[in-house]
Amino acid sequence: MERRLGLALAVAVLLLDRLSKWALIDELADLGIVKVTPFFNLVMVWNRGISFGFLQSGHDWAPYLLAALALAVALVLAVWLWRSRRRLTAAALGLVIGGALGNVVDRLLWQAVADFFDFHLMGYHWPAFNIADAAIVAGVAGLLMDGLFERREADKQGT
Repeated sequence: MERRLGLALAVAVLLLDRLSKWALIDELADLGIVKVTPFFNLVMVWNRGISFGFLQSGHDWAPYLLAALALAVALVLAVWLWRSRRRLTAAALGLVIGGALGNVVDRLLWQAVADFFDFHLMGYHWPAFNIADAAIVAGVAGLLMDGLFERREADKQGT
């Protein structure tokens, strides 16, 4: 049951990420910044590095190296998912796997990751991100929460 949940979430995240990028990339390239609310814009940003633009490189091989690294991580997480016996762990792993694969597709297609969600407050902007990035963050948060709860349960049982 846990495997199916994780796999379903991975597929759902990958599909939602691809659909959002299909719908927004060309539109945002034409429109520029779209103000949605006083604190949220849609923008078109190409991230050639890793999270929040770190490790940006001008090398032609860098996107493929980052894609290979993300695929390796997704494979390790898939093995963890396959062995998982906890729903929260499986769900969190599915989110991270789906997000990683969504960004891998970008790197292979465009040699960069398409980001467009721009939250801001009083002139300060959070780095632009996409659905895949949000899923990865939510999945990591879920893994952290699961680890904390698992440890508390083990402590209560005296192990």
